[in-house]
Amino acid sequence: MKTKSFEEKLATSKALLEKLADPEITLEASVTLYEEGLRNIKEAQILIEEAKIKIDTIDKEKYHV
Repeated sequence: MKTKSFEEKLATSKALLEKLADPEITLEASVTLYEEGLRNIKEAQILIEEAKIKIDTIDKEKYHV
């Protein structure tokens, strides 16, 4: 299974929000979508942290050569 990019995770989160806004959604479906959304956001946060670490490493190498 291919890992989704940050942008893909963002698009998925937006789609989940749209589904949650549907007044016809059941409570059970809402909870399931909410859980999926939280998981998706956590994964996106990890990608951001990994990007920050890479940028810090690049900066350190650039200025400490």
